[in-house]
Amino acid sequence: MFLLQVAIVLALTAAAVAWMMLMFRRDATEDAADHSLGVATSFAHAPGMVTALRSSDPAAVLQPRVDSVEKSADVDFISVYDERGIRRTAPSPGVTTERLSPQSLASLLAGDTVQGEHSGPRGEVVRTAVPVRDGGGTVIGAVNVGVLERNVGDQVARHLPAFLGAAAAAVVATTAGATLVSRRLLRSTRGLGPAEIMRLYEHHDAVLHAAREGVVIVDDRRRLLLVNDEAQRLLGLPGDLQGRPVRELPLAPPIAELLGTGREASDEVHLVGSRVLSVNQRSLDRYGVPSGTVTTLRDSTELQEVSGRAEAAAGRLGMLYEASVAIGTTLDVTRTAEELAEVAVPRFADHVTVDLAEPVLRGNEPPAAMPRLRRVAATPAPPGSGVRPVGESISYQPSGPQATGMASHQAVLASDLRGTPGVWARNQEDARRMLDHGFRSLVTAPLCTGGAVLGVADFWRWEGTQAFDHDDLALVGELAARTAICIDNARRYTREHALAETLQRSLLPHSLPDQPLVETAYRYLPARDGVGGDWFDVIPLPGARVALVVGDVVGHGLHAAATMGRLRTAVHNFSALDLPPEELLGHLDELASRIDGAESAEGDSEGFTGATCLYAIYDATSGVCALARSGHPEPALVYPDGTVEYLNVPVSPPLGLSGGLPFETAELTLPEGSRLVLYTDGLVEDRVRGIDAGLEALRRAVARPGRTPEETCQDVFGSLLPVRPSDDVALLVARTRLLDPSQVAEWDVPEDPSAVAGIRAQVTRRLDAWGLEETLAFNTELMISELVTNAIRYATGPIRLRVLTYHDSLICEVADGSSTSPHLRRAATTDEGGRGLFLVARFAQRWGTRYTARGKVIWTEQSLRPLATDTQEATADDLLDQWNDTDW
Repeated sequence: MFLLQVAIVLALTAAAVAWMMLMFRRDATEDAADHSLGVATSFAHAPGMVTALRSSDPAAVLQPRVDSVEKSADVDFISVYDERGIRRTAPSPGVTTERLSPQSLASLLAGDTVQGEHSGPRGEVVRTAVPVRDGGGTVIGAVNVGVLERNVGDQVARHLPAFLGAAAAAVVATTAGATLVSRRLLRSTRGLGPAEIMRLYEHHDAVLHAAREGVVIVDDRRRLLLVNDEAQRLLGLPGDLQGRPVRELPLAPPIAELLGTGREASDEVHLVGSRVLSVNQRSLDRYGVPSGTVTTLRDSTELQEVSGRAEAAAGRLGMLYEASVAIGTTLDVTRTAEELAEVAVPRFADHVTVDLAEPVLRGNEPPAAMPRLRRVAATPAPPGSGVRPVGESISYQPSGPQATGMASHQAVLASDLRGTPGVWARNQEDARRMLDHGFRSLVTAPLCTGGAVLGVADFWRWEGTQAFDHDDLALVGELAARTAICIDNARRYTREHALAETLQRSLLPHSLPDQPLVETAYRYLPARDGVGGDWFDVIPLPGARVALVVGDVVGHGLHAAATMGRLRTAVHNFSALDLPPEELLGHLDELASRIDGAESAEGDSEGFTGATCLYAIYDATSGVCALARSGHPEPALVYPDGTVEYLNVPVSPPLGLSGGLPFETAELTLPEGSRLVLYTDGLVEDRVRGIDAGLEALRRAVARPGRTPEETCQDVFGSLLPVRPSDDVALLVARTRLLDPSQVAEWDVPEDPSAVAGIRAQVTRRLDAWGLEETLAFNTELMISELVTNAIRYATGPIRLRVLTYHDSLICEVADGSSTSPHLRRAATTDEGGRGLFLVARFAQRWGTRYTARGKVIWTEQSLRPLATDTQEATADDLLDQWNDTDW
């Protein structure tokens, strides 16, 4: 054994040395190739190279450079060739080829780099040829550099002593290890020699397999260590299962459960196939051996009475086990009732009906009194048998077994329906028809939980099968109890889902605002497994602008819907301040962080986990759209010709997770008639489709020219919507429009108070051209006079006035270079000024201030709709009369 170990170590050492030589040679070749490529590239791109090659005597210019670089760069040789492959420098020792090979020359003229190896006087040389290009990119020559590979033998010789030392150490360690292992084996075998050990093993094997009692040993990892012949026969196992996990063995469920859990058992009776086995199981820990269990099996099939009971018990246990797995797989009330019927038929009953209280179907609490029932599940029954179909309202007679069971919360047996009156059916006619079609035995069980009755389940057997007996009552009661728990869980989920969906729909816009700036359409679909926090909005802004918003709160349920409502309300409030997209998202991010902090402080297990938002402002006068997004998918832009582009909007982390980092806005001009598609990730991503595939599918769905936003929504939902969406889906499509230039008038205002009268006259002429009534024109003149005068007196230039009309509004905007915003106040009787903004606020339907990159814009909006009579009575003169002339 020792010599074998030494031989193995020596063989491994020789293999290591050979491997080391191969690695050094490979490294030497790679280093030489990299070095030659670097030198050749640097020399080919050196200044003056093109001039030298095109000179009358290239060698005179290049030879000194070649000699200098060969020494300084540690290369074997450097050769320079012209475009015909002729060497233009003196050859180095050992280089006899005066021309490049045709293949190398062709590759160089094509602009490729050529590498190769050849044997020189000093050993193996790696050659690299790089083309030389003139200013126009034409190859006019080549530089060929050769580098000598390093000496591999020296490298091996330098490291060989260390390898040999390691091999010697391995031999010593192997010898010591063999000695220690031998001593350990002697102690483990208590000093027995091989012959004694073999004799003990043979006796043990003979006794184990000759015994007429099955023995199964399983280790602590529930793997099969030993099974004797009798156990294989009793369990029907093949002979090659040692070492396999118990769960992978072809065992009957009771035996698999017993061996898999390792619990102790004493004389348990289990039915395995046609045999009744008495099973005992003990742990091996108490006997000082590694953890595990030993199980003994005894065949008790000859005991007929025990066999019959065991068979019935095994059937019931098997059915209960199957019911625990098959019932309650979904949180759907109707489906849970159907699962009960599927489990019981045909294994236990021939026909099953399940009737539930109508409030339970809606997710509500069951009534305290006798509930009104509706049939939700029924297995197939013979036509004309009198069985009421699914969906029909069901009522039972007060003296019938169903009513008795619901009153007592206990299962009721009617073993022979022919010997009882027809109180178990809806009426006597139904009872007669059911008896005529073979219904003979009934067990009815109420579905009760928490003292409330959710419904009732009826189990029927037909003529020709064994009638129900009292032993079946316990099984039916267990099935009904498990089903009732699952139905109650589904009912609670249905109620929560309905509440969350109602809350979310109440927080979402029921209709989009009436505005002419963009044509919009939307779709919203909640997830089947839980309502989420998706939302969208279209918010009209002053100045012929509109905001488009889409957001998504992470998570599902009431918490996500409530958080969505808070964020949507905040977006409306921030939009009222006329903030640019990046500032609005910044305020929204700060709000989300405060929400997160507050919920964390309160110990809310459903704390805020982030939200995404895309906010866009479209200006219908210029067609410019400003967009910013926080963790949201990028929007799609569909041009009028059907071309689709995903807009490259700078993305920031989701709301509440940005850590105070600033947001960025992208601005682009949208052609009139283009469609902007905003959506949430539930539309393009699900469990079976990645986001890249979803985005490509969305591109194909919207790439159709001439479609309206409503038609676009239909196209998208028709092709992308999953069968059972796992997340909410929100979609908003807006088609852009541009105001006609005739609806917009602009003037540059000189910084001279005397210019106000001229500006006012120009505005009056434009209002007359638009056909606006005299009263509106007078009010507009007054407001413009006040705003322009304030800008000249208190602001900085440039000052610009813009008047535009669209839909039913007249907008006046005065822009200046100051960032100071005016504030409305009530002037005292002794103040000389302070009444201008009061007049503006009185005559304007709305007014406000928005800030720009170069200052601010003060805007007013007047309605073009006819005013009410009482409103028209208040004229400018009436308002001016509120102050005496002495107050000015």
